[in-house]
Amino acid sequence: MSTAIGTPGTSGTSGTPGTGAKDPGTTTAPADERVPLRRLVPLAVQHVLAMAAAPVSTVFLTAGALRLTPGGTASLLSAVLVLSGAGSLLQSLGVWKFGARLPFVMLPGGAATALFLQIAKDHGPAVASGSVLLAAALLLAVVPLYARIVRLFPPLVMGVTVLLIGVAMVRVAAQLITGPTGTAAPGAVVLAGLTVAVTLAAYLLLRGVWRQSAVLIGMAAGTAVAVATGLGTFSPAGGSGFSLPRLFPYGAPQFDLVAALPLLIFSLTTLAEITGQTVLNSETVGRAADAGRDVPKVARADALTSLLAGIWGTSLMVTSSENIGISRLTGVRSRFVTAAAGGLLIAVGLLSPLSRLVAGLPPAVVGGSALVVYAVIALMGVQMLARAELAERGQTMVAALALAAGLLPIVAPNLYGGFPGWVRTVLGSGVVAGTLAAVLLHALFAAADRPGREGGPAGRPTRDQKEPA
Repeated sequence: MSTAIGTPGTSGTSGTPGTGAKDPGTTTAPADERVPLRRLVPLAVQHVLAMAAAPVSTVFLTAGALRLTPGGTASLLSAVLVLSGAGSLLQSLGVWKFGARLPFVMLPGGAATALFLQIAKDHGPAVASGSVLLAAALLLAVVPLYARIVRLFPPLVMGVTVLLIGVAMVRVAAQLITGPTGTAAPGAVVLAGLTVAVTLAAYLLLRGVWRQSAVLIGMAAGTAVAVATGLGTFSPAGGSGFSLPRLFPYGAPQFDLVAALPLLIFSLTTLAEITGQTVLNSETVGRAADAGRDVPKVARADALTSLLAGIWGTSLMVTSSENIGISRLTGVRSRFVTAAAGGLLIAVGLLSPLSRLVAGLPPAVVGGSALVVYAVIALMGVQMLARAELAERGQTMVAALALAAGLLPIVAPNLYGGFPGWVRTVLGSGVVAGTLAAVLLHALFAAADRPGREGGPAGRPTRDQKEPA
């Protein structure tokens, strides 16, 4: 991790070297800088454009997987945009013990959405909504114990979990292209391929905020091609004016602890991600990183917003560092810019015509975009595994067996078909099976190493010890 931005010897703020004290004339930290309105609006718009791809693609993947009507899709998009805006406001401004007052934005978690859809597929969307509420409540409850829980999810375990989520969801994205029959029409495959190709071209050729919007550009181009060639249809939902998202769109939530296990485990793993992102954001804005102070505040805001997400029919909301690149690009590190971006997202979410217009995207276009999004998630898992020092004793075996446990139900969905229901729910989910295997195996190897702290379990020198000359 890089050191804090600022004068060497300080805590990332201007002041007397080596003391961290501010100069008499310096009264405002970069994160607390007030930005004039004429600069605030365009800066906030840049942040919105950079983060808009995540909520839009998440909503259409959810709508396609759950076969929502255009009206239902529009309501869900409205809900996700409002939640993203409200969460960004809460994290940026902070209220009591909720929000770290850092320039964060909040988005629907891609991995969390994948698990939400898997639960909805196996148990119904009402159970999936109940699972979101349970996971959010769990996150809120364990915040005081976060330092102990984070130790259960080192990069090795996180890498296995994220990689399995990405692999599982590439299958779900493919189902958006094939449709309910499982056999894709050639036109749908071509349309999805064109969407991926435009997304790739935008990512390669564009820079800055436009490059970060490559997925949105791919969606727009894919829809235009579908309408122009007849490969797909564009059918916006009816309605006009302002509208509030629907509460409990799938009916009263149902609570099933076994079915909710994937999201319950994921909510605990987010504490490790929150820690890294909070430290990174603190360094970016020149604030001395204090995980013990800030991480609980970020986690509480995530949990509170996710409780609302369960009520409005979407999955867990997570604080994101996607906007850090914009802060570095513009040189403006004020949390009031991300707060303004949150206000814009709320306004856009309540503009019913916009939500209903976007709700008409062809499923094959959404499937093509989803392939890109979830393949990137899988690659993130690979990158986490690369940081896990697999060459160390036992790490390779832990990763190999955990991935085997997680991939088995993906490549052989009926493997546990003859077992009781709770076994099918736990082991039949690749993410749950792989994560539990990684946690248990990592703990087992750690316990095996413990008796020989000085020289390993059999008196062998560890990697930090040198053989005598």
